[in-house]
Amino acid sequence: MKVKNFLLVLIFGLTPLVWPQEAQAPQPRTSQPGEHRQKRMEMHKQEMEAMKADIEKLKSSLAQMKTNVAAIKDPPEKARWQTNVDMWETVVSHMDRMQKQMESMGPGMMHGPGMGGPPQPPPSEQKPQ
Repeated sequence: MKVKNFLLVLIFGLTPLVWPQEAQAPQPRTSQPGEHRQKRMEMHKQEMEAMKADIEKLKSSLAQMKTNVAAIKDPPEKARWQTNVDMWETVVSHMDRMQKQMESMGPGMMHGPGMGGPPQPPPSEQKPQ
């Protein structure tokens, strides 16, 4: 009797696993290639606008720092703040150059090596078979 019960439990327990699974219907594509490109271009435009706004805020803060440094009378304190201003000038000018370069490259630039996409081998390099 125990063997019969065990077999019944085994049969009913494994039956759902061996039934053929329903084929999943392919999901309809919601956008055409042109729509995808348009969305990517819009996202690029929004990112560029956000980056420009951030850079402008940094430039404004940097101008305020320069004004504050000019008012400092203590030479060691002034030197420390001037070093800070110099560093921020370097960072802001670098960000400004990068933003202009990204803007000139367009939306596709985010898919190159080191930009979040898969690394691309140099054109002359052949992959082993």
